[in-house]
Amino acid sequence: MTKYIFVTGGVTSSLGKGIIAASLAKLLQARGFKVTIQKFDPYINIDPGTLNPYEHGECYVTEDGAETDLDLGHYERFLNVPTSQANNVTTGRIYKHVIEKEREGAYLGKTVQVIPHITDEIKRRMQLLGETGEYDIVITELGGTVGDIESLPFIEAVRQLRWELGNNDSLVIHLTLVPYLAAAGELKTKPTQHSVKTLLEYGVQPDILVCRTEHKLTPEIRKKLALFCNVNINAVVESIDARTIYDVPLLMLKEQLDKTVLSKLKLSTKNEPNLENWKNFLGRLKNPTNEVNIALVGKYVELPDAYKSIAEAFIHAGSANETKVKVRYIAAESINDENVADKLKNLDGVLVAPGFGERGLDGKLSTIEFVRKNKIPFFGICLGMQCAVIEFGRNVLGLKDANSFEMNDKTTNPVINLMEEQKNIKNMGGTMRLGAYDCEIKKGTKAFGIYGKAKISERHRHRYEFNNDYLKDYEKAGMIASGINPNTGLVEIVELKDHPFFVAGQFHPELKSTVANPHPLFVSFVAACLANKK
Repeated sequence: MTKYIFVTGGVTSSLGKGIIAASLAKLLQARGFKVTIQKFDPYINIDPGTLNPYEHGECYVTEDGAETDLDLGHYERFLNVPTSQANNVTTGRIYKHVIEKEREGAYLGKTVQVIPHITDEIKRRMQLLGETGEYDIVITELGGTVGDIESLPFIEAVRQLRWELGNNDSLVIHLTLVPYLAAAGELKTKPTQHSVKTLLEYGVQPDILVCRTEHKLTPEIRKKLALFCNVNINAVVESIDARTIYDVPLLMLKEQLDKTVLSKLKLSTKNEPNLENWKNFLGRLKNPTNEVNIALVGKYVELPDAYKSIAEAFIHAGSANETKVKVRYIAAESINDENVADKLKNLDGVLVAPGFGERGLDGKLSTIEFVRKNKIPFFGICLGMQCAVIEFGRNVLGLKDANSFEMNDKTTNPVINLMEEQKNIKNMGGTMRLGAYDCEIKKGTKAFGIYGKAKISERHRHRYEFNNDYLKDYEKAGMIASGINPNTGLVEIVELKDHPFFVAGQFHPELKSTVANPHPLFVSFVAACLANKK
């Protein structure tokens, strides 16, 4: 029978529930258990697909094309197991389902209410993955903070579900903050006490407290928290600020979080976790023999979380190359033809990031022209690839108004165009080319050398495509379409023949990079930047 773990948060948001959930899952997985993690988000958007990245960080896309919360990226990077549509649920999706059922008459004329109809649907979704029979343990992370109006139905659903599941089949981990008051020179437990008290008012007793802190918890503080929050002293877990998120599984191992969880769920603790590969990864990450500086040119650079998966993919690729990757975020709209050389000074490579809309387009084009002419390693992702195509069209093929139909629907040279099936779509959410698509790579190309195979699959999130009417002209002038979708003939990868590293993909390779499998494009790009530096 599947066991359920619920992770709630208190005192403040952004304490790292996703990292704690992923770290615990990693430890349980390393002991031989089959684990998955799901995220329940209390906002009313159907999914984060239409949210501005400044609102909620990047939108993470799964293999099956779900637009989800960025925490699912952490789950995949830690566990090396793909997530799906079922791993991310929002309030919007719950209400939409219930309202559609009400319209069909499925509730037999009953008054539709938060309890039982909304909470029943939440409980059903909480157990969907557990009912597949594929997992021993399902970890559910509840977004938001205990006490928020919007998370009430989720907490109530947890209360009901725990009662239905019975003893030893579920537990609640409450992640909270123990702040340090510099003036008083001490850690304060009161915010945690209040947070647990709120949870108790909703009928949920946490089994384990994970306490985010900047200073070590003394035995007295642990004792006090255990006493006031009704938990065992060994269930008060310290989560101290770490140098890297990849330290957290080892810190949780030291705190015996996995052992405490397993004993409460009456599961065996006899297999010690096998974390050799994880430790090797960390060893290389923390003891680099080289360093490279890479520019990330994008539209949302004020919030690095907008490019979370790219930043993490650089960490994985850096470790694989035993190289510290320093990413410098540069706002695309701050770059022009006059200052580009100055902006990209002392950088070993440039990545032009994905995004939507026209803002910063000219800066991206100036950047790409500069790195193309000066033989600086270049990596383009999604819109970054489209910009490489536009720049080449304008400056090499002489198509002065070459553009994307997205940026200018009056252009006479739409080298990036809208697919026929996209032309009549009015809704923004979930209507792009989303999720995993196959790609066939031509032998003898740089991309083939990087992947080492002809057939790959990568994840997409875009509406516009390379316009194949121009393909012959591009290839004749030296920009090769090295990756093609076998079903549609759409261009997936472009590269330049006479350049040390100029590769761009229509897909998002960063979404598939994990600790166990760093993405080959990122690994090769970092290696090219290293060679360029030397």
